[in-house]
Amino acid sequence: MNQPVNNNGMAISKLQHSGVTVWFTGLSGAGKTTISSALEKVLLSQGYKVEVLDGDVVRQNLTKGLGFSKEDRDENVRRVGFVASLLSRNGVIVLVSAISPYRNIREEMRQRIDNFVEVYVNAPLDVCERRDVKGLYQKARSGQIKNFTGIDDPYEPPLNADIECRTDLESLEESVSKVLAKLEERGYVQVYSQHQTVEAR
Repeated sequence: MNQPVNNNGMAISKLQHSGVTVWFTGLSGAGKTTISSALEKVLLSQGYKVEVLDGDVVRQNLTKGLGFSKEDRDENVRRVGFVASLLSRNGVIVLVSAISPYRNIREEMRQRIDNFVEVYVNAPLDVCERRDVKGLYQKARSGQIKNFTGIDDPYEPPLNADIECRTDLESLEESVSKVLAKLEERGYVQVYSQHQTVEAR
């Protein structure tokens, strides 16, 4: 396995190499949580230390008092990023699943977190709306929910994501395999049974 490097191109020792933050960004309903949950199962089965920071769960606990203005969204991402950084520098693979709609704050996280992999979970808006079992898009379109990303609040797609998962065109297993391949390429993991069966969406 090649010796991994961090974002500054510096070699990482074997004792440190497993810590990394994998940041899944994309519209609500694009498949961020689905992919991160399936990836978590594979990594845990290989004996890795894994923590999932899901946007909905984080908002109920860590960032409960924040709203959905740009400033509050950015602060939400900063708090998630701080926790992710603490975990990943202590050898944990952190899977962050958060809309995180603005490029600047995602780039700020890339600079702050030494080992950072950005995954753009990409699906067209109409596909995301069809998947929306909670009816959030419908409420946003009817005006019941304000500042909803993709409807009346912008989503800025990554310009240079490390990985792009087109969940409207590829299977869940294909998406998970893409992320695993990148993590292996960078030396963060070595998965021995990569083509495990994962549940379909």
